[in-house]
Amino acid sequence: MAARIRETSGDDLEESHDINVTPFIDVILVLLIIFMVAAPLATVDVDVNLPGSTATPAPRPETPLFLTLKSDLTLAIGNDSVPRPAFAGALDNRTKGDKQTRIFLRADRTVGYGDLMEVMNLLRSAGYLKVALVGLETMGGTGGQTMPGTHAAGATPAPAPGGSTAP
Repeated sequence: MAARIRETSGDDLEESHDINVTPFIDVILVLLIIFMVAAPLATVDVDVNLPGSTATPAPRPETPLFLTLKSDLTLAIGNDSVPRPAFAGALDNRTKGDKQTRIFLRADRTVGYGDLMEVMNLLRSAGYLKVALVGLETMGGTGGQTMPGTHAAGATPAPAPGGSTAP
């Protein structure tokens, strides 16, 4: 609070009930400067005229088709192991020739990136371009701990050798 000094009151100081707005104005001006500097940094410089969309989200498939790349680099469509030379034919049989079917690709965590890319190239050469990668969901902020029993796209993990589950 501010105090006013009067010459006639002596030793007593009288309280003033006026609000001192100077610090408030200073804070507002500092915030204004910060936002004026930060606003151009938060924008994108590429001018794009995006079209509007009224599309509804795609429904989740009732029976998703899983392609699993095991740690020994063998492929399995669903629960059935498939040799690589017969991969395209087996996939066409499972999808009834529908190349627009979304393939949910799972890979063991020990599989290298190059091996995973080879399988994605097999899918592309077979004509399947809609590929979704499946992994275990992690709990937010806990350093990558996995939540038991929860998998992307409602996947049920197939038992892997050694009793663990492949993502």
